[in-house]
Amino acid sequence: MLSLYDFPNTWLVAIGLNTVLLGIVWLVPKKLLTPAGIFNAWLLGVLILATLGWSGYAVVCVYFVVGSAVTRIGMAQKEAEGIAEKRSGARGPENVWGSAFTAALCAVGIGIIDGLASDDLMLRSLLLLGYVASFCTKLSDTCASEVGKAYGKRTFLITTLQPVPRGSEGAVSLEGTLAGIFASVVLAMLGLLLGLIDVWGVIWCVLAAFIATNIESVIGATLQSRWQWLTNELVNVLNTLIGAAAAMLFAWMRANII
Repeated sequence: MLSLYDFPNTWLVAIGLNTVLLGIVWLVPKKLLTPAGIFNAWLLGVLILATLGWSGYAVVCVYFVVGSAVTRIGMAQKEAEGIAEKRSGARGPENVWGSAFTAALCAVGIGIIDGLASDDLMLRSLLLLGYVASFCTKLSDTCASEVGKAYGKRTFLITTLQPVPRGSEGAVSLEGTLAGIFASVVLAMLGLLLGLIDVWGVIWCVLAAFIATNIESVIGATLQSRWQWLTNELVNVLNTLIGAAAAMLFAWMRANII
């Protein structure tokens, strides 16, 4: 835990490191972020490093690297079919916060608990679980979608199980589903190795990610085409909120009911 006394130095380190790292991202030829995306990723990185330290920062970095790499799988084919992410996968501010808004809320909550030197360890552990689960959920969703669009041999609408073209809203495939589960397991195991969650937390993260990713597909198949304001980024926020809340609920139930 961090005390109030530690906060100034922690924030300075976070500001300095993220300025250097995102300066490098700015200079690399293959753009992973738009200019506005870089600034917003800087804000997110500073917040995460200052509140959760190196372990929490490692999770968001791994998510960003793996998620960006997966988005570029089969990019030429997906662009030719018109199902690729816009800007050839370069993330803008809407993508940054669509993916990380829930995690940022968890980080702020943990920062407040630590800053006040609160002894509410149960709430802190639940928020850490929610933080990891939100990124497990988003990485699972990204991998399921991108692998499904690139390699899915048969894709079905989740609500009817009728065959639909790859890249359709609400479409699922065996290849994408397996990729999504694998991605959530890998990121949850990283959270375990870094001491953010325990073995039960890994189980809750993977289960919550699977549930939330499928709910996101249902939303895409039923509501997104009807409501213009329900953008992909807003759906991503809902997706990660569901994943984090589900994992936290599972952990709370095990601690208080089972």
